[in-house]
Amino acid sequence: MRTEPHAPRRRWPVVLLATVATLSTSGLVLLLAASGPGVGHFRSPEGRAAYEEAYAAALASLPEPTATHDLETTFGTVRAYAWVDDEHPDAAPVVLLPGRSASVPMWGDNLPDYVGHRTVYAFDTLGDTGLSTQTLPLAGVGDSARWVDEAMAALDIERAHLVGHSQGGGLAAAVAVRYPERLASLTLLEPVLTLGMMPLSTILVSIPASLPFVPEAWREAALHRIGGVEAEEVDPDDPLARLIAAGSRHFSSGSLPNPVQLTDDELRALPMPVYVAIASDSSLAGGEGAAERAGLIPDATVKIWPDTTHSLPMQVAPALDAELLSFWDTHDPAR
Repeated sequence: MRTEPHAPRRRWPVVLLATVATLSTSGLVLLLAASGPGVGHFRSPEGRAAYEEAYAAALASLPEPTATHDLETTFGTVRAYAWVDDEHPDAAPVVLLPGRSASVPMWGDNLPDYVGHRTVYAFDTLGDTGLSTQTLPLAGVGDSARWVDEAMAALDIERAHLVGHSQGGGLAAAVAVRYPERLASLTLLEPVLTLGMMPLSTILVSIPASLPFVPEAWREAALHRIGGVEAEEVDPDDPLARLIAAGSRHFSSGSLPNPVQLTDDELRALPMPVYVAIASDSSLAGGEGAAERAGLIPDATVKIWPDTTHSLPMQVAPALDAELLSFWDTHDPAR
């Protein structure tokens, strides 16, 4: 039985995902991280062990993968999971890119709807929390797009339906600009810094949550305000919440590049079908302005989802997933 989109059990991860995206793209966090190394790393062996324990618990809520891959790329090893659909071998697979600090388990509400309709791959972002291992710095979004292309090549994927949420949406857009021949379609779910800027008010509210010396009560109040929840709605024992918290505590993302806003010319030049989902409330993707700019894409389906926040993929999973399955089948029938 599926959890209702706004059930309290899922609200704490919603808060965390929104906040992590906010903090990771604010100038404050970039300033605090400026002295860090150029590659993502765990701060200690004990921290890595604690994170891996939380990761395993969160991953257990997903459909069991048919295969696990560690893919060699120029910039490190990418952890990828596969859910192979033998009934539709000729259909282009779906490739999922998670939001910042979320990793593959963030797709727990969506994967059950995709598996069985076509093959699905999900990547842990190189240089971010997860089980990918970065070995060389990423100089910019071009390098980030390159490791995605190389990971797809390692899986013998010629063309895919690429899906990204939050910063994963920004990464997916960078891949689309640089490797358009790779994509059967592009799906951008609340893509930060890709179609518009994050609201200044959200960045200002996030500051108390990012400073180590701020009292815990102030920090939690900031988290709740960004996520749009009350304290009694929070469940810190949710596996995804524990995973994101462990990553924030034990992992340093080094100089992981932030997404870059696409120019009008880049939007007009995208040749593939594109689906864009924007939240109606507290959007971190730019809200109505982002939706308007997405209209520059020649073959775009753009929707502002009512009663949603930045964690839109979790909040409206059944309805969103039905639309995406139809979108993929329209442009690439699963026969």
